[in-house]
Amino acid sequence: VKITVWPKSSKNPYGEVVEVLGKPGSNDVEMISILCNQGIDYKFPQEVLAEAEVIGLDLDPEEVKTRRDFRNITTFTIDPVDARDFDDALSFKRLENGNIEIGVHIADVSYYVRPGSAMDKEALKRSNSVYLVDRVVPMLPEQLSNMACSLRPNEDKFSFSAVFEMDENGKVYNQWFGKTVIHSDRRFSYEEAQEIIEGKDGDFKEEILILDKIAKILRKARLKHGALSIESEEMRFKLDETGHPSEVIIKTSKDAHKLIEEFMLLANKKVAMFVAEPKKGRDPVPFVFRVHDKPDVAKIALFNVFIDKFGYKLDFTTPDQIAGSINRLLDDIRLKNEYSLIQTMAIRSMAKATYETTNIGHYGLAFDFYTHFTSPIRRYADLVVHRILQEELTHKKHRYGKELDDVCKRISRMERKAVEAERESTKYFQTLFVQDHIGEEFTGTVSGIAEFGLFVKMDENYCEGMVPMNEIPGDRFYFDAEKYRIIGGKTKKEYNFGDKVRVRIYEVHPRKRQIDLELVVD
Repeated sequence: VKITVWPKSSKNPYGEVVEVLGKPGSNDVEMISILCNQGIDYKFPQEVLAEAEVIGLDLDPEEVKTRRDFRNITTFTIDPVDARDFDDALSFKRLENGNIEIGVHIADVSYYVRPGSAMDKEALKRSNSVYLVDRVVPMLPEQLSNMACSLRPNEDKFSFSAVFEMDENGKVYNQWFGKTVIHSDRRFSYEEAQEIIEGKDGDFKEEILILDKIAKILRKARLKHGALSIESEEMRFKLDETGHPSEVIIKTSKDAHKLIEEFMLLANKKVAMFVAEPKKGRDPVPFVFRVHDKPDVAKIALFNVFIDKFGYKLDFTTPDQIAGSINRLLDDIRLKNEYSLIQTMAIRSMAKATYETTNIGHYGLAFDFYTHFTSPIRRYADLVVHRILQEELTHKKHRYGKELDDVCKRISRMERKAVEAERESTKYFQTLFVQDHIGEEFTGTVSGIAEFGLFVKMDENYCEGMVPMNEIPGDRFYFDAEKYRIIGGKTKKEYNFGDKVRVRIYEVHPRKRQIDLELVVD
């Protein structure tokens, strides 16, 4: 509804219906309402689609001649099994001197999306693709994101590449950045690549094993240098043919994910250094940095209170010690039940990474220079970085100036909205998943504590619900903010983070994205 008028004499505004989303309760309408709520468009304007439609899949032969040709060099992609847009590919070539030439090839979106075009304005407006449980809301129309730009197997594609001459110990001897044309020989899912790393035979086995070896060395060096060792955990749902969740899957980061991650980090870091490292006799280039501030002392103190519940203590006297201490703790407890909970709280106690034109470095990665170069199909930041890098390589005048600050603010804001929408959609599908289990009991772990109650994550299905404070049986309980616990007034019974409890699913509200639990006390 669009508000049309709000007279001073009236308590309520007047408006007009601009769009009917559909019947509440259907997955489609719930997902659309989540997007609308965050101000994310779920449809492209007609002029943007019209611009995308005229882009063909055949490469311009004249443009091909101007690029470095990698089509005869072994190249492949490694992505999630359900991925539709392939941003990045790796190429592998053994050099005569015994070193390896590793190419990180990124979809050349900047060739197709020109500054000021309808597609460009829409991409900035969206700032990134949004990944909900059952759909992707792309930043660019499908003609580009899934077809023209996507580095699909067995097709010639334009790419923007960072090419490194390295040895098997990860030392970089030479680097080259520029426009290329590539041909991906094979599309691997993470699972297929993982099986090869774990010893199974498969295509390009030697290449994958060498890349894996180098990635592990790069990662080890990064952690030694002070990077945070965070293992990503993603909640995914298997959906049946009606779109209803039939299974919860927790995806963890394995060697195949880390292989891709390390080479993307390398490319992002080296591009940032190439463009932004101070050069004698010239002004700094306006640039988009991906920055991550040092942790806030108060938040870290709270994290210390939190882990104290589990009997752990950390040395947090200086920011440099924080990352090392957290890494050691996570390493020690990797196989314990509380690992996931403590890691989540460690992430929450950190600053959020943002896009800025002023570089303060990236604390979590322990990089002095870092940017986003590797995903221009799904992030506007990377598209801007491609343009700036190309201007730098061709010694052209830089077109971005003061307005880059506003671009950074916008894409950081839209990134937060996308994360919020993704979180909402996960919560909604959690409610659908447990709807058939009302009245059933589960073992759970206290995963959150607040003034209004305690959050419990059920061990069996990974879904999280809440027990309201006034519903906790046996006493009148209250929230003790200082010690971060819930405590009974008379009995002094405590509920702390990580406590094991029995809960019953009492009520489920998909539209509120809420699971109400009650504690089962013997």
